[in-house]
Amino acid sequence: MIREIERKGLPGLPMLLVFLATGVLAFYTAIQSVQANQPFAAVFWFLVDALAVVGVLGIFVVNPNESRVLQLFGAYRGTVKTAGLRWANPFYTKRHVSQRVRNFESGRLKVNDEGGNPIEIAAVVVWRVVDSAEAVFVVEDFENYVKVQSEAALRNLATRYPYDAHQEHETSLRGNTALVAGELKKEVQDRLSKAGVEVLEARISHLAYASEIAAAMLRRQQAGAIIAARQMIVEGAVGMVEMALEKLSRSTQVRLDEERKAAMVSNLLVVLCADREAQPVVNAGTLYQ
Repeated sequence: MIREIERKGLPGLPMLLVFLATGVLAFYTAIQSVQANQPFAAVFWFLVDALAVVGVLGIFVVNPNESRVLQLFGAYRGTVKTAGLRWANPFYTKRHVSQRVRNFESGRLKVNDEGGNPIEIAAVVVWRVVDSAEAVFVVEDFENYVKVQSEAALRNLATRYPYDAHQEHETSLRGNTALVAGELKKEVQDRLSKAGVEVLEARISHLAYASEIAAAMLRRQQAGAIIAARQMIVEGAVGMVEMALEKLSRSTQVRLDEERKAAMVSNLLVVLCADREAQPVVNAGTLYQ
């Protein structure tokens, strides 16, 4: 494994001034040597002037949150991260690598969840390069590597959890978004660590049932919501009936036998649990008729 070696590089502006001054001086001296009929001195100063021009080619710019990977005839020589005008060996190749924070949003992938239901899922991954040597030399194309491995991790995660929790305390993709996002970030980071990439955040951006089962699953969700609502209504109605019977039992104005209590309970439950408003009926007879 190739690890990043940070190099400072020489300050670019002083080196530029030195090479310019040397080039101008060498060219002037070479012209003087030619006029003085000194061929060897003239050749020497022309060579010095050429070296000064070559030296200027070693000047390069490093922007903030960017780096330059230095190579000499294929061999890795280090990475310059110091922002500004820098100078290095002009024979180095200087490859630009951005270390800024980037976003990657996957396409909508169709996968099967833990229960085998086809779903559509997409994710957003926030990442940046932290080791330029690994990003350049360990993988072929680190940007494409981030894309492929993020989608592979997302597919693998979706198969481990159901879309919806059907049991209490069951982890699901829709009901435990924070936990699922943490698992996704960990899995993506494990896959991208060899490429010198740090994952800052990973979260699901789209989650839905596939179109072929969306209608059936919608009816299932509606049925579950209706059952839950009915259960709450019944529990509340039973509590209100119990409270009414308890208050009537303490009252001295009304005395009800067991048959009348059962009729009252039945009537109250019908009124409280009905979907529609109850129609009042005035009893013009006695309590028993």
